[in-house]
Amino acid sequence: MNIKKNSKGIELKTLKFILIFNLSIILIIWVCELVVFDMMYKNYQIKKLNNIVKEFNETKEDTYILSERLAYDQEVCISVVDDNLTFFNFNTLQNGCLLNKGYNVINDEIRNFINSEKISEYYHVKNPTTKTKGILYAFKTNDKNVFIYSNLENNSTFLSIFKNQIIYFLLLIVICSILISMFIANKVTKPIRLITKKAKLLGNGHYNIEFPKNGVMEIEELANTLEEVQKKLRENDEIKRDLLANVSHDLKTPLTMIKAYAEMIKDISYKNPEKMNEHLDIIMEEVTRLTNLVNDILELSKVQNNVLAYNYEEYDIVKEIKKIVKSYEVMEYLEQYNFVLELPKKAIVKADKEKINQVIYNLLNNAINYTGEDKVVKIKVTEEEKDYLVEITDTGKGIKKRDIPYIWDKYYKNDKNHTRNIVGTGLGLSIVKEILTKHNFAYGVKSKINKGSTFYFKINF
Repeated sequence: MNIKKNSKGIELKTLKFILIFNLSIILIIWVCELVVFDMMYKNYQIKKLNNIVKEFNETKEDTYILSERLAYDQEVCISVVDDNLTFFNFNTLQNGCLLNKGYNVINDEIRNFINSEKISEYYHVKNPTTKTKGILYAFKTNDKNVFIYSNLENNSTFLSIFKNQIIYFLLLIVICSILISMFIANKVTKPIRLITKKAKLLGNGHYNIEFPKNGVMEIEELANTLEEVQKKLRENDEIKRDLLANVSHDLKTPLTMIKAYAEMIKDISYKNPEKMNEHLDIIMEEVTRLTNLVNDILELSKVQNNVLAYNYEEYDIVKEIKKIVKSYEVMEYLEQYNFVLELPKKAIVKADKEKINQVIYNLLNNAINYTGEDKVVKIKVTEEEKDYLVEITDTGKGIKKRDIPYIWDKYYKNDKNHTRNIVGTGLGLSIVKEILTKHNFAYGVKSKINKGSTFYFKINF
């Protein structure tokens, strides 16, 4: 397995993403505190000043009484200047008020406005002590000059301390975020790391592994999936061992017989032409069996790997079945097999003729191998609504219900002991399954113990 040099573990990546998230939240808070909050406070103060001016213009209340009330209610400082240039101050001793006599920063603006013909004016100023921004609203009403001052920045003691110490506050949050992120990353990734470690053991052939589950739905699904994979791998490993043992047996038996009869010809029967020919016939039969075994293995491999192309055509399957059964005449003559046909006159279907013929051959071979002592094999074709049902029946010992799902596996045997077939190689049903699956044709088997089995498939019109 190749792992890129820049690849990072899931714990490190999780830690990285959580840290980025936390730092993003901290940055947003910082920006909000320094920019958004100040902007909102500024807009609030300006709106408040506009409302105060509006009340001055709309109310008939005495200017001095109104100034005193609004100064304390709205937390602003107000100076009223009469025609004699006498200043009447209200709430000017509040923190940061530039109308206080102790400040002369805005005196020029006040004098200029009094001497001007302007009705109202805004002045943006900066407090030399607190370094905070403020606004001076000057307007004329009832032959008096009114000056209202308000801070545009919140200069409360707590907020000032907070602003000065924000870097330490943010640093503390960063440290806490790192510690929390490390804890969360470890908590989240620990079961995944354990599953990964055990999955590697599974990949090395250990099939008795218990995958950890921690109550997280996705991790439990992953663990359950790996347990299913483990089960399938264990089953496939058993099938592989059985297949290897059975193929080895099928190869070894004919090879042993070929060698034995070749030695007999060399040492004994070469003197007797009749015996020699008999031994040569046996050798040829065993060579044919070996050839069939190799061909079936290659055929199964091609079908499973989609190497074979499928050529769909319309043809008469009844005609093909009769032709196939005719090729078994020698078994009727020599072995007294009885092939019973129940066929319509004609059945036009659409499929790959050669592949379906191979299915019929393999099902016939299977029936011949397992039929009862009467050696009866029945082939039946029945027309249904949308397809033809093809059935091949033997009279053998039948198949146990629990074994039926497995008979289509390569070399599967009820008793796990492979016996040499009369015809075929033991791979026939696997080839049948693959071909019919590729055609999308329904297939199956019906069986009763000691009464025989019926293998069937449905083929489209």
